[in-house]
Amino acid sequence: MATTKIAASIIESYDRATELDAFDQTKSGVQGLVDAGVQQVPSIFINQSKTIHKTSTSFKLPVIDLGSIDRALTVENIRVAAENMGFFQVVNHGIPLSVMNETLQGVRRFHEQDVEIKKKFYTRDASHTVVYNSNFDLFSSPAANWRDTFFSVMAPSPPKAEELPEVCRDIQIEYSNHVLKLGGLLFRLISEALGLKPNYLGDLDCDKGVAFFGHYYPACPQPDLTMGTTKHTDTGFLTVLLQDEIGGLQILYQNQWVDVPPTPGALVINISDLLQMMSNDKLKSVEHRVMANEKGPRVSVACFFGTSLVPLTKLYGPIKELVSNENPPKYRKTTVHDYMQYSFSRALDGVPRLYHLKL
Repeated sequence: MATTKIAASIIESYDRATELDAFDQTKSGVQGLVDAGVQQVPSIFINQSKTIHKTSTSFKLPVIDLGSIDRALTVENIRVAAENMGFFQVVNHGIPLSVMNETLQGVRRFHEQDVEIKKKFYTRDASHTVVYNSNFDLFSSPAANWRDTFFSVMAPSPPKAEELPEVCRDIQIEYSNHVLKLGGLLFRLISEALGLKPNYLGDLDCDKGVAFFGHYYPACPQPDLTMGTTKHTDTGFLTVLLQDEIGGLQILYQNQWVDVPPTPGALVINISDLLQMMSNDKLKSVEHRVMANEKGPRVSVACFFGTSLVPLTKLYGPIKELVSNENPPKYRKTTVHDYMQYSFSRALDGVPRLYHLKL
């Protein structure tokens, strides 16, 4: 309680807009603060949420073996996990451990390279081939997160190799190609889990667009005052998460925050908003967050399916085979582009963005 009062008094006594602008103008992100030897979390990062410190329980996410010869069992395991908790892990997913490790190292190299090189990519214009910044919602969120990120849309129209950062371009391309292949398999299995033909979601192009997000969470001097990532749901169809050994990911399960400890060699998969909407709430897009940590840096790579910024006109709504008179559509139709634009315009303020589509 004393810490909360101190944080509140600090926040009341500063010009937030000026400090946000000053931080953004450095173009060096949270890592720049750490490099400068910051010993206290600046006011713009202080999170006054009373839920930030709630104790969590450790929780073992289901681990699904994609190499199993029992396809029916694999489909059933995915169905149960996707309907009940929205998250699961996969092993024997076809991505070599060496590629996963090098991908994490590539992201780390990007964020730890000479700041003058890194600054060339710093922008808040999401249409750039490479977008590097700290907090996409820096100027609209209640509190900034202790995180820097760079991202590129890698499909359906991948950038030229020379447009990507030199320190990680080769592994970024290689890993993204692996994830695209994995996505094709996952969408076939999820289609079957919904009682549909295996190619159903693929034929709707759910597996065609993917964006690569390289997150970097520096060690935080006061992790009880801020967040790595505020609670949110993901906006696309599906997310494939590669995380290092530090941990910090939590999901909201049965109204409790539970830790998701990293499993060596496994990838974390989660259902995202558009797939919940298309399944008419049969599948769950679940809130999750990342805690700030005195250890660090924490490095993760999130690949989001459906995040193409191309303004395509294809409409997505509740799948007709999954609705009936007894189970009418709960959402209106939208394009991926429109929903993404709406989501990017919103801060991670804890309000589910799917409410925007509710009928």
